[in-house]
Amino acid sequence: MHSTLLRSLLVCVCAVALCATAAEQNTPAAPAITRAVLAATKLQTVVDAPVHFRAVSVTLPTGQSSRVSASDGILYQLSGSTAVSVGNDSKTLSPGEALYIANGSAANLKAGGSEPSTFLHFVLVVAADLNKPLEAAPAIGHELYRTEAPLPSLKPGRYDLTLSRVTFPAQMPSNAPHHRSGAALYYILSGTGANTIEGTPHNRAAGAVIYEPFGLVHQWGNPGEVPLVFLVFNINPEGVTAVVPGAPGKAGNP
Repeated sequence: MHSTLLRSLLVCVCAVALCATAAEQNTPAAPAITRAVLAATKLQTVVDAPVHFRAVSVTLPTGQSSRVSASDGILYQLSGSTAVSVGNDSKTLSPGEALYIANGSAANLKAGGSEPSTFLHFVLVVAADLNKPLEAAPAIGHELYRTEAPLPSLKPGRYDLTLSRVTFPAQMPSNAPHHRSGAALYYILSGTGANTIEGTPHNRAAGAVIYEPFGLVHQWGNPGEVPLVFLVFNINPEGVTAVVPGAPGKAGNP
């Protein structure tokens, strides 16, 4: 009788273990953060003169052409399309696409299709050019943000300049405190993010622009019911990760 009872208990234990294993195999993984680099370049140096971030929203009327000649920058297409020509190279930007335009390059822009072209223009600019329009008429520019002071803590050497699109899944807790090894400018495309600075969360809704200079310890999360999608215009030293855990000055941090 005892052996029969023991065998029954063993069968039950095995059955429970198999059910638990099956449940684990069938449980979907938690949604992950996704990142896509849309445009990137390497800059030989950024310390010849103090530099600022600037972000401008641009509308180019249907079928019209414009011209841009500015500092190192990246265009991001929001709606419509833009044909961009630089020298012998040309590319048509559709919504969600981006293109780097090098310092000193004269780019010709033309709105394609049957609707106006709207795009964002992120630039790394010296103080002397801060007030210069980026696109020529008939393009209409609206400044979204500019840094009041030059980007801090830039050192001699090569830098990576990138524009990435990042998606945080719904109900994602805030990530660990971290800072930028260079600096970044965020633009919220959709959703509402929780941006925690010095222990205080701030809601960041679509259209918001957020500046993260070197040394700012912060966190990002998404308490909402829909994904949080944002752009990151980032500069960091070549060979150094853009995001560094904790505060600067600690062991292993810049």
